[in-house]
Amino acid sequence: MAVSLQKGQKISLSKEAGGELTQVKLGLGWDVAQGLQDKKGGFLGKLFGGGSGGDSIDLDASCIMFDANKQAVDAIWFSQLKSKDGSIVHTGDNRTGDGDGDDEVINVDLSRVPANVVSLVFTVNSFTGQTFETVENAFCRIVNANNNSEVARYNLSAQGGHTAMVMAKVYRHNNEWKMHAIGETASGRTFHDLMPAITPHA
Repeated sequence: MAVSLQKGQKISLSKEAGGELTQVKLGLGWDVAQGLQDKKGGFLGKLFGGGSGGDSIDLDASCIMFDANKQAVDAIWFSQLKSKDGSIVHTGDNRTGDGDGDDEVINVDLSRVPANVVSLVFTVNSFTGQTFETVENAFCRIVNANNNSEVARYNLSAQGGHTAMVMAKVYRHNNEWKMHAIGETASGRTFHDLMPAITPHA
């Protein structure tokens, strides 16, 4: 059973997984808020470009790699889907949030993360600028990629007037990897806008 995280909670990934974790997937999911999907025309129609309503909510997952001095070493996002060292790979941009399960996935090979990198901070931004009032059922989860079992899940009470969230951090502590559920709201279209909000958590 995956552990269900509360905001601020920290867990040991290897302990929850029942052994050392090397290959993990961070999955992010969300839905367009009910009631917005069906409205056409009017203000919401303009906001979402008409049609089926929520087609153009584009939430983007990013991962920023930090060293011990809280300096960003690299960033994985829709314009750079792979870290320079190859240890982290983003599977690509999902522009709708349609369907069940993960909408965006970032694969992390913890065994290949460079030794100078001490933390990986995961964020999600509304690239199209809509606030999280238009989003529901947002979550992030860590999956053991070796057997596809869910290790930890963090369900976000994400609705509000913000356009981004600093979701969670995976970090080294005493030679093991841990996860910290952050869940801080922020505003910005890409992770660059969020760096003042992200860095204190690095």
